[in-house]
Amino acid sequence: MLAIIGGTGLYALEGYEESGVEAVETEYGAPVQLHRYSGADGELIFLPRHGENHQLPPHKINYRANIAALKKAGVAQILAINSVGGIHPDMAPGFFAVPEQIIDYTWGRDHTFADGSGLENLHMDFTQPYTEGLRHCILQAFSTLDTQSGRMVPVMGHGVYGCTQGPRLESPAEINRMRKDGCDMVGMTGMPEAALASELGMDYAALCLSVNWAAGFGDEPINMDSIRAVIEQGMGTVMQIIRLVARTR
Repeated sequence: MLAIIGGTGLYALEGYEESGVEAVETEYGAPVQLHRYSGADGELIFLPRHGENHQLPPHKINYRANIAALKKAGVAQILAINSVGGIHPDMAPGFFAVPEQIIDYTWGRDHTFADGSGLENLHMDFTQPYTEGLRHCILQAFSTLDTQSGRMVPVMGHGVYGCTQGPRLESPAEINRMRKDGCDMVGMTGMPEAALASELGMDYAALCLSVNWAAGFGDEPINMDSIRAVIEQGMGTVMQIIRLVARTR
């Protein structure tokens, strides 16, 4: 089964019929609310990463509970939606990316299931943080969308996602450091989500929407109204990609 983890701007799966909400118990805290959707493409599970009312900042999300609940619900593949700041020249606001690597700058987050509570210590191979087959499926969906719409949707089919702690945005000096490290985009929710999914043997890939230039790369100050406008425009494309991935994965 395919699950969609929705970030900022994606709070429901438009075009699908919601068939119910399931509160899934795990050993990692409060039950996780999973929304089940059905449509012509089959059944999907939707998890709003920031909570039902977008109340959870990135560093307060219970990533372990979320991933454990998805696994318990029978999910084998996760498509994560992320809003990011653009560092690479091809990551202007409104552009998309399907990253292939990640650098974790976060701290203090519960980042593994192997926490000394009796589980095996997992020295997990993280050579491919994002599952290549699912990445290919997303990129193929963009090609199909280009053919259907008769226009090119700008997407970078590679890249390094740099994950910061949040909730504040980064300083220009921090972004310059990340650029030198090789980051092409910056977000706050990619880790430990990707690693936890890998620990439980679940396919995981991310679809990232650039909503602003990262600090120091744009000509204007970062403006939340502008970010919200880009998100609102981009979510239509996000839903089109989700539907295509659901059909072909």
